[in-house]
Amino acid sequence: MSSHVKKPGWFTVNVFNRAVAWLTGRGISIWGSRVLAVRGRKSGQWRTTPVNLLTVDGQQYLLAPRGHVQWTRNMRAAGGGELRLGSSVDVFTATEVADDDKVPLLRAYLKRWKAEVGVFFNGVGPDSPDEDLRRIAPDHPVFRITVTN
Repeated sequence: MSSHVKKPGWFTVNVFNRAVAWLTGRGISIWGSRVLAVRGRKSGQWRTTPVNLLTVDGQQYLLAPRGHVQWTRNMRAAGGGELRLGSSVDVFTATEVADDDKVPLLRAYLKRWKAEVGVFFNGVGPDSPDEDLRRIAPDHPVFRITVTN
């Protein structure tokens, strides 16, 4: 497994993520944003972070543009969590997608959010060849979401 992580800077943590989480918490989705809540793998406490919910062929996915970050590690341990938008809460289970199956998901994610997250993909974009997307696949965890409530 890759150890790729792009830690967010001060502005992202203290301004951008808080603003998106605040809006999403009040029911205003920014391009598919949700607040992800997942139990900490060590503490058991709920941890939250804003995420972009990707839908491809009617199936929902969470993709980690910054790599193997805390929420991805917690998701592996917990096997699911909650996606929140305002007062709406979707409880879900999560299944990690194999690297070989990520190419169309990475392409779709980059088509939608490249302006926001493209810098985390080392020059690979939505129009890049499949080989380039396969090369970066291990660096970006993807989870298929199945809503259970």
